[in-house]
Formats: sequence, C-alpha cells, structure tokens
Amino acid sequence: MQLKTSLKLSQQLRMTPQLQQAIKLLQLSRLELEGAIRKELDENPVLEEMQESTEDEASVKAEAQSPDQEATNAPGSQEEQAAADPRTQEEFEWENYLDTSYKPPQGSAGGTDEIMNYENLISTTTSLHDHLMWQLGLGGFNEEEQNLLAILISYVDEDGYVKTPLSEIAAEEGTDEKELDEMMPFLQEFDPAGVGARDLKECLLIQAKHIEEDTNDLVKLINEHIKDLEKKNYGGISKAMNLPMEDIIEMCKTIYSMDPKPGRAYMPQDTQFVTPDVYVYKVGEEYMVALNEDGLPRLRISNLYKNILKGDKSAPPPPNNPDGTKGETAHNYIQDKLRSAVWLIKSIHQRQRTIYKVTESIVKHQQDFFEKGPGFIKPMILRDIANDIGMHESTVSRVTTNKYVHTPRGIFELKYFFNSGISKTDGDSLASESVKLKIKNLVDDEDEKNPLSDQKIVELLKKDGIQIARRTVAKYRDMLKILPSSKRKKMF
Repeated sequence: MQLKTSLKLSQQLRMTPQLQQAIKLLQLSRLELEGAIRKELDENPVLEEMQESTEDEASVKAEAQSPDQEATNAPGSQEEQAAADPRTQEEFEWENYLDTSYKPPQGSAGGTDEIMNYENLISTTTSLHDHLMWQLGLGGFNEEEQNLLAILISYVDEDGYVKTPLSEIAAEEGTDEKELDEMMPFLQEFDPAGVGARDLKECLLIQAKHIEEDTNDLVKLINEHIKDLEKKNYGGISKAMNLPMEDIIEMCKTIYSMDPKPGRAYMPQDTQFVTPDVYVYKVGEEYMVALNEDGLPRLRISNLYKNILKGDKSAPPPPNNPDGTKGETAHNYIQDKLRSAVWLIKSIHQRQRTIYKVTESIVKHQQDFFEKGPGFIKPMILRDIANDIGMHESTVSRVTTNKYVHTPRGIFELKYFFNSGISKTDGDSLASESVKLKIKNLVDDEDEKNPLSDQKIVELLKKDGIQIARRTVAKYRDMLKILPSSKRKKMF
C-alpha cells in the first residue's frame, strides 16, 4: 500500500470581529446608529463622550490615543493628518487609523447657515373614540344602553367602521348579539355621518339619510348599482333605473361628495422628519459634500482606564480558578472593553467616510440632476459607483439604504439616484425616474373626459424617442399611484 500526499492551495474569506462590526454599522440608519452608540456608551465604561470645549485639537487627540498607540504615534504625523480626510483613506485599513477619538469627518462646504433647523411642534387632537364617547355622554341613554354603545364604540376602527361581526363582539364581551344589533342605529346617528357602518354601502346609505331632500332614488342607486357606480357606467345605471342621464349625474355628484372613510378626519397626524446623513451644497460652480455630524456623539477612550492599565502592568498574574482555568483580573476586563471601544470608534469613522465617498461619487455622476432637476437624472447602477470608489457593490448597497442626502433640489434617499435605463431611438438611454416623470406630466395635462390609455402613453413617449412597452407603462403608473384611464374618466 502506498501513501500519497498532495498540496492544495485555496482561499477562504474570514470575517474578523472588526469587519463584522463595520458592516453592521454601515447598514444602520442614522437613528439606529445613534441608538447603538448610546447603548455602547452605557455598557462600556472605557468609552466616554467628548464634550464641546475650547481645548486645543492636538491635545484632545493626544489624550484619546490608546496605550498601544502612544509609543508609536507621533503627534502631527502625516498619517494622522491623512486620517482626518475621508477622501484619502482606504477601506478597512484599521492599522492606519491612529486616533481612538472619534469626530465625524467633514467635507469642505459652504457655511452652516443652509443646514436645516428642524422643529417639531407637538399638539394633541381629539381622537375618534374620544369624540364618540363625548357624544355618548350627552345622548341621554340609560346605564345599560351606555354600556352597550361603549362596547360598540371600542370596535370602531380608524376609518369609522365596525368591521368585526356582532356575533364575535357579543362572544368576546359576554353580551347579547341582539341587544348590540338594536343599538347599532343609535351609534350610526353619531357624528361624523357614516360612522358605525359595517361596509362602504352602509356608510353611504347612512350619509344619504342625512340629506333633507327626497333620497329614494339615491338610496336605490347605492343599494342596487354601486358596482356600476365604481365603473362609472352612468349609461347602464340610467337605463336600469329608467331615469334621465342628468338625474343620474346629479345623484352621482352627491355620492362623490360623501366621505367613504368618515373617521379619517380624526386620525392623528404624526409629523415625521427625515434627518439627512449628508449635505450637498453648491459653492460657486461646484457641488461640495459635507457630512451631518449633529446628534452623533464624539467618542474617546477614558483617561481614567488608560491610567489603570498603565499602573496594573506590574501586578502579579491572577490565581487560577478552581476548575483550572485562568483567572481574570480588572486588567483583563479593561483590556477587553478597550478593544471593543477602539473597534467601535474606527467602525463609525469607516461608516462616515464611506458615506462621504459614495455621495461624492453620486454627485460626480449626476451633475445634470443637480443642475437641471429630476427630469435629467441619468441611468446609474451600483457597479458604476463601486468601480469609481474602489469598493464592492454590496458595500455601496448597504451605504445607500436608509441614508438621506439634503440637496438644493430637496431631500432624497441615496438609492433614488440609482435607476435602470430605458432605450431611446437615438441610441442613448433615459433613466426610469425620468420616464416616470414624463408619464406623470402626460396624465396631469390630459383631458379628464378623455383620459390617456396606457397604449396612448406609449405612442406619445415614442414620439419623444422613448421605446417602452405598454406593460412597463402600466407598472410605472401603478408605482405613481395613478388609476387606469377607465377610472380616471370624468363625466362632469
């Protein structure tokens, strides 16, 4: 028997803890990042937040150096100066990062006067439930009726409907279904008109009862022809009801003036603000990029724990544990926390630097957008930016997710600038966002009594040299929340 040996060379990607943390922080939104930093500040005693002060920047940096770096890093070295500029750093080169303090890097930009100042004014509004309960207290009902109506009110959803079957409500609340059914008409008399309905038809019928004039034909139309009404088949309704078209149109106008969701007037209007991760300013003829550092704590290593480490180096080794394992001292604990703090600081710096580089590359590729507006955005894919800045496409994808940029044209998610291309007859390509904008403009300018079909939009775009399929137009129209031509048509 012969034994044979062979050598095999292979490559294997191993994710270091530093790299894992950097990737995790890279894909976090700004709000999530702030939360992660605050959590680490609470859990890691070695890490502390730098307060705004008038100290010399060089002394602050010297203070923030880790014990392992103090002996090797000379103040004012060229490497340290290069680390301050996000454009000169290489991805994940931890050994070149000489400062354990973190201050978000800044690009060169105009003054800070243009940075948006967000102010959230909080006010309370009356909810639909409170409004109905207030009416219940003024209705003169006895105690039993009040209890039943209160149960029904608790099942009114935000649109004003009671969609839960009365049988289920009775079983859950331990009451009689018949008694609940008897109280429904009283609830449906409450304001706003239409509240307490179980479906759209009942909601419209309730509102029709509040009209003082004769509503027999109106009620019949809602009861028997609501499907035709949805399709705007006015001719079919006129023929079925044996009424003139003018009468049908007048009744339809009345129905269209009703509120299909009576409860939405009492829906809370929560204002949501988007805080940009990066700003783009126009300075002279050039567009400059500046990172938004507001709200991100400046981190550094605590001097207290650095001094503890220095003084503890001469201490005797800890005794072994009873099971034979090596004992742990405060020195080992602090070393672990120090390592974790340094990794976090460098990961945050890496994240901010990557956002800066990606945004700078986007600005370079989308000059026409910044100069002329959304209609001139160019087709662009992740690979274009990845090749430009020397990073992987997955890194660009993570950095553009849930990250926002404030530009002279408004606030956009970074993913907005990545679009597929639509071919033109002259050989060029047009960004899909530009095509969507053209479709929207065509629909806005159409004759409401004769709206444009998807095929007609295709033909109009073809005249502008844009080759596009009808199903693509339908897809973009749905994305723009534009109804089909049959439902956009208006008779009056």
